[in-house]
Amino acid sequence: MTTKKLSSGNWQCRVYDKNTQKQVTFTGASKKEVEYLAAKWAYENERGAVIEENVGNVITMKECINEYIDSRENILSPSTIYSYRLVPKKLSDNFLNKNIYDIDQMIIQREINRLCKQYSPKTVRNTHGLISAALQQYRPEIILRTALPPKERHIKELPSAQVVLEAFKGTDIELPVLLGIWCGLRMSEIRGLKKSDFKDGYFVINRVRLTVGRQEIEKKQAKTTNSNRKIQTPKVIQNLVDKIEHDDDWITTKSGESIYIKIKRTMEKLGYPNMTFHDLRHLNASIMLMLNIPDKYAMERGGWSTTSTLKSVYQQTFSGERKKVDKIIDDYFEEIYESL
Repeated sequence: MTTKKLSSGNWQCRVYDKNTQKQVTFTGASKKEVEYLAAKWAYENERGAVIEENVGNVITMKECINEYIDSRENILSPSTIYSYRLVPKKLSDNFLNKNIYDIDQMIIQREINRLCKQYSPKTVRNTHGLISAALQQYRPEIILRTALPPKERHIKELPSAQVVLEAFKGTDIELPVLLGIWCGLRMSEIRGLKKSDFKDGYFVINRVRLTVGRQEIEKKQAKTTNSNRKIQTPKVIQNLVDKIEHDDDWITTKSGESIYIKIKRTMEKLGYPNMTFHDLRHLNASIMLMLNIPDKYAMERGGWSTTSTLKSVYQQTFSGERKKVDKIIDDYFEEIYESL
């Protein structure tokens, strides 16, 4: 049995088959994975038996998850990798220490049931997604049909654009707020913008800056390929960019956390206790819906990949508009009812 690392970064292990007098090749993301598969094959074919727990290398669920994360290190975003590395802390030691070839649907279901008592449906679903993806690397034959908690739909009361604009006009975070509510930018995109990105009436988003753990990270690629985009610069925003006095080329030197905190505290005082900076992006999408902006242009402007994400996640309704719609519907049916 010989094992070597390929130029692609994957590992390859070969076992000699005495019956066919040929090499059988196993390829995978880690050395331990391919050696385990090779040992399993050799055991089953030479001994004619099903592999037992202690035959070959034992790969635990914890190792399986960690190796899956390692194999995606340079593919997924740093924030995604960081969130993945927090997942094992949520799982029980009993589950993490199990051999992956002992894992079955019932074991996973029990662990998910336990997680449901402690975490939100979104966290549980995300955790299950990582378990499933990691397990598929080693056991592609397994098909999971885990019963998961239903998705939560939170109807958050969003303020009007006027309330937000008045609240932050003239403050030290006015520019980030305007880029969020007016242009639909994410925090990482705003922090990744430089004064030099604003040219000839447009600005280009092709860089993000974020804090992962305590480390500041700059990436040339935005969240998705659709996130890299060019937007016409409103005059108000251009004027604020022109007034930036610090020598640094970044349009803001503030940390994401400091901006988040100021948004939350300010909106809390105005009666919106759960308002976050990212809600400005939701607000932007909802305003485009209210203004009847076609989905194609809304997606392009906000950097969304699909209309389903735009509509189901970001587009919400305002209380004032809701009341107008309710009145139109009520008037319609009342007129019919009264004529009966």
